[in-house]
Amino acid sequence: MNNLFSRWKDGLSRTSKAAFGQIASILGTSEINNDTWDDLEALLLQADLGIETTASVLDSLKRITRTEGLIRANELSATLRQELRARLITPPALSLNHKPSVILVVGVNGSGKTTTIAKLAARFNNEGRKILLGAADTFRAAAMDQLQVWGDRLKVEVIVGAFESDPGAVAFNAVQAGVARSVDIVMIDTAGRLHTRFNLMEELKKVNRVVGKALPGAPHEVWLVLDATIGQNALQQARAFKEAVNVTGVILSKLDSSARGGMAFAIQRELGLPILFAGLGEKPEDLQPFDPDAFVDGILSNA
Repeated sequence: MNNLFSRWKDGLSRTSKAAFGQIASILGTSEINNDTWDDLEALLLQADLGIETTASVLDSLKRITRTEGLIRANELSATLRQELRARLITPPALSLNHKPSVILVVGVNGSGKTTTIAKLAARFNNEGRKILLGAADTFRAAAMDQLQVWGDRLKVEVIVGAFESDPGAVAFNAVQAGVARSVDIVMIDTAGRLHTRFNLMEELKKVNRVVGKALPGAPHEVWLVLDATIGQNALQQARAFKEAVNVTGVILSKLDSSARGGMAFAIQRELGLPILFAGLGEKPEDLQPFDPDAFVDGILSNA
């Protein structure tokens, strides 16, 4: 347990130091006044919580201050922790009970999507599940090669098509192969859809439909990989993907490289999607199931 907390603390160190680490100086022994609220607002916005989430947190803190008669700023620390935690959804337990369970993984170029798929494959492998991967990002030869390298390393079969071939055909073949080989999970890597390009998003919808033709009811999950280093800009991406396909959960990649971990709160508020996993480092084991309590403790570890 201590090792797990250390992993979250280390992975969130940039967010903690860059923004939340200033909480100690703001919530010192002085009396609560207008400067306290102004400074706290600036800090939460700097951490990329977003305007609406920040306003909601401050409104709650001010209400509690009035009702409980708080005077000293340092009395707000525990309340702030509670308010932040209350704004995070506890992710549901993964119910990958179909055989195979088909997971479509989507996200823009550079989000860490292919690497995340490899880390998920390693996790599921270690759980004793039989995995098959589909390299449907046919527009980027490097993505197909990268997935194949990971497949060889993990001893996981990868269904690959020709460069610039129909992504839907690769996805269809991957699902059919998964059924034929009686695997537990089929994960399909899709092209890094630029959310501003209508035709590419339409093609993603096509992949989604084709997977359903290969196996009725599929995909059973659609996971969106978001790069934590881009902060609030990820919300625009997330909305576009949510409109195009039925996104069921979010994976935050590169949290260890980001000072904008507060975006997790904005994602929960504006999208209502659970965060399923968080990338806390480069190793496969650094992709961890999202733990709201460990997350809040991690970002406040320097406070």
